[in-house]
Amino acid sequence: MALIIIILLVVIIIGIYIAMYNGLVQLRVHAQESWSQIDVQLQRRNDLIPNLVSTVKGYSKYEASTLAKVTELRTALNNVPDDDHAKKMEVSNELSGTLRTLFAVSENYPDLKASTEYQQLMEELSNTENKIAYSRQLYNSTVAALDAKIQSFPSNLVAKIHHITAMDYLQVPESAKDVPNVSFDE
Repeated sequence: MALIIIILLVVIIIGIYIAMYNGLVQLRVHAQESWSQIDVQLQRRNDLIPNLVSTVKGYSKYEASTLAKVTELRTALNNVPDDDHAKKMEVSNELSGTLRTLFAVSENYPDLKASTEYQQLMEELSNTENKIAYSRQLYNSTVAALDAKIQSFPSNLVAKIHHITAMDYLQVPESAKDVPNVSFDE
């Protein structure tokens, strides 16, 4: 009878261990998938930018340096290695700020604002920016769940054994919270 109890306890412990390990792996995979969704939306935005730049060039006398900055940041974002999440978000945040400035300036060009192509591009970019924001929230929520599980006993022991480590949150830089500075000095 004692042998059956010992075997049953060992089976239960192994079952709990497997469940904790699988839970950690599922959270890690979910966090990676969440990052992938951010990457997809960043690429979508990058695909829309050349059309936006060309549309704005055609309608406005907007300073070339801002359009060049948008193009430069788009290229820089494409050149960031896929595994460098922090750098990718840094460049993406800078690009978002530059796009906000571009959107604000377009208000002074009625012909541009009236353009169907411009309106469609703005709608798509706005939707994409919203999807990026949602994807960032999902990623941070998933990372929080993973990190909590990694720090909780006894799953922290399983995480340590299998080298499952905490992941970094995506932070919004203070500069992204600033209102765009728009100047029409010629």
